[in-house]
Amino acid sequence: MTTAAHQQPRASFDTWGPWALLAVGVVAAAISARAVGMDRPGTVVSAVLVPGAIVLQLCWGRVKRPGPSRTGVCLYLLRWAIAFVLTWANPFFAFYAVTGYYTATRELPHRLVLPGLFLTAVTMAGSEVGGWPPHGLILWLGFFLVLAVNMGMVSVFTRYAQQEQERARVQAETIDELERTNTALQQALDENAALHAQLLVQAREAGVADERRRLAAEIHDTIAQGLTGIIAQLQVVANAPDLTTARTHLERASDLARHSLGEARRSVHNLAPVALAADGLPEALKKTVAEWGERTGVRAEFTVTGTTEQLHDEVSATLLRIAQEALSNAARHAGPTRVGVTLSFMGDEVTLDIRDDGTGFDPAAVPERTHSGGFGLDGMRARAERIAGSLTVESEPGHGTAVSARVPLVRDDR
Repeated sequence: MTTAAHQQPRASFDTWGPWALLAVGVVAAAISARAVGMDRPGTVVSAVLVPGAIVLQLCWGRVKRPGPSRTGVCLYLLRWAIAFVLTWANPFFAFYAVTGYYTATRELPHRLVLPGLFLTAVTMAGSEVGGWPPHGLILWLGFFLVLAVNMGMVSVFTRYAQQEQERARVQAETIDELERTNTALQQALDENAALHAQLLVQAREAGVADERRRLAAEIHDTIAQGLTGIIAQLQVVANAPDLTTARTHLERASDLARHSLGEARRSVHNLAPVALAADGLPEALKKTVAEWGERTGVRAEFTVTGTTEQLHDEVSATLLRIAQEALSNAARHAGPTRVGVTLSFMGDEVTLDIRDDGTGFDPAAVPERTHSGGFGLDGMRARAERIAGSLTVESEPGHGTAVSARVPLVRDDR
């Protein structure tokens, strides 16, 4: 944008600058003709060359392409020759000759820039000492002095102009590189968003399969065993020798039936995070922690840090399940007196920390499960990894346990 802003005034000056300088030179020469002693041949030459300069300027934009070229060299030399002769006829035509100073670096190849500027400086120096040709030794000495001064100033300004052009070129290249980088970054962000969506779909599908395996394992381990026990007790009842023995085994069968019914209800309840049906993750975790504390009698606290975001359903479900399992493990194995649960929103990540002051254990001594779909530490870790997250466990016998799940923050765009 900055380069384009600088190029626009320059393009306007390239178009109208020579016309304006030619017009000023013609007017100045006409007004000063008698004062500078402009004779009849000079007037005739001027009357011929001024229209020639106009024709040259009209053709310039049609035949000349941007940048140095052979055509540009020819046009530059032709315009210099016209300006030189006009300045010979009247020194005030130097207004037109000065055009060569600011066009040399754009019209001429690099090796011809200084020679082109020298020709223009010769014309300007002749005008500045009173016109061509200088009369007398003093004026010739003055001409060479003025020419040297002009060339020195031109060299300095040309060097600064070339440095400015180089800076503009580097800036333009930097801007182009930044634009390409931004485009690539946007493409990467779009691809990342698509990968997140695909990951969540895969996590949902994997979660469904894991829940089926978990439910099948629980049915086998609890409900099926309970039903087997009930059948065994009823078989004893059928062959009982007396009423007292039959009543005892009927009571045992009834207890097994109640227990199996409770296990069935618990398994069904664990199929989906019902707590998320009406609330977001922070509120669901708050209720879960409070209910767990009331049920176990353990002091349980829940805290939210950072700016709360509306998370994708799969992220919310994963973190809620991890919290439920960690609390369940603490109640079954740790015997804590205090549990703290913290949900932290940290930029592009969400962290869930569950800490207790229970008995603790040695994580390295816990055997790995044969599959990652069940509950326990492996199950929590598998849940986090399915949505590109991670789970770490810090514990030591007698010093409590800290479970930390870190997952990407994927917002709900609905």
